[in-house]
Amino acid sequence: MAEQKPVKKIGCGFLGCAIPLATFIILLVVIIPVSIFGITYGAFGKKIIEAPKVELPAAPIFHIGSGQPVMFLGGQIYPFPVTNTMITTWITVLILILIAVLVTRKSKLIPGRLQGAVEAIIEWMYNFCKDVAGAENGRRFFPFVTTIFLFVLVNALMNLIPGFGSILYHGAGGDVPLLRGANTDINTALALAILAFIFIEFWGFKNHKFGYLKKFFNFGRGFKGWGQLFTGKIKSGIGNILFGAIDTFVGILELFSELIRIVSFTFRLFGNMTGGEILILILFFLLGFGGFGFIQLGYAFEMLVGVVQALIFSGLTLVFATMAAESHEEEGH
Repeated sequence: MAEQKPVKKIGCGFLGCAIPLATFIILLVVIIPVSIFGITYGAFGKKIIEAPKVELPAAPIFHIGSGQPVMFLGGQIYPFPVTNTMITTWITVLILILIAVLVTRKSKLIPGRLQGAVEAIIEWMYNFCKDVAGAENGRRFFPFVTTIFLFVLVNALMNLIPGFGSILYHGAGGDVPLLRGANTDINTALALAILAFIFIEFWGFKNHKFGYLKKFFNFGRGFKGWGQLFTGKIKSGIGNILFGAIDTFVGILELFSELIRIVSFTFRLFGNMTGGEILILILFFLLGFGGFGFIQLGYAFEMLVGVVQALIFSGLTLVFATMAAESHEEEGH
């Protein structure tokens, strides 16, 4: 039997073509059309350049109640505005409820794709809570922390759906987006921050009762020092008074840091999500549909930011709740 000679491959390079030919094909099929469409539909091709409008306040879509303010119990009641971010919040809640119903209504021993994905997320968050807060506190904190994580995450992902921010509604104030990501509304971010603050302080008071206030108002050593002065223990009294002043100053800092968390939580979520939305608008404005590949990178980046912000917001809530639940002595004060 004659020995077969190996078949010589011709033009091995990129996609079976020689490198020069592959480069020419990429230029002809991809880069040149993208550049042409980008210039045509982007800012450079527009005779009148109209920059994307970014409005920080949420736009009201309709009002509950109409007409003039009515008098009630000696005060005026105004119509309640329903904004585009509020509608998105309601949709997010409905989506989470629908997913929970679909997963739990017909749960199987061998899960399907939806059940498997939800169970993987829930199990990961449960293990995350236990790793940070311990087995006991992890089980306690898990429902609230996971709810915050899923709410922020779904809101962030919904902002990437086509139609959000592009479907306009003609109202009294002109054309406004019908749907807008709730995370880009500072009121939504502030509401989540206040809920996280209440949750953290609740577990602090639940575990330590009114002794939790000693973290902020620690006057015991100062009072002890003044008492020692009146009993003739001058040296130890002065020392306790000085250390008591330090304890008081540290307590004020602790109280200020607890309150400032509301501000930091709010602007961290609001700033990052609003910045991502502006990035997408700028990419559309500069590149048009011709820069589809770059826009996809922007969407991927915005998705990553949404996941990271959901994890940071829920993770910080978990960490601060764990610190509040621990004893004052264990924190090293």
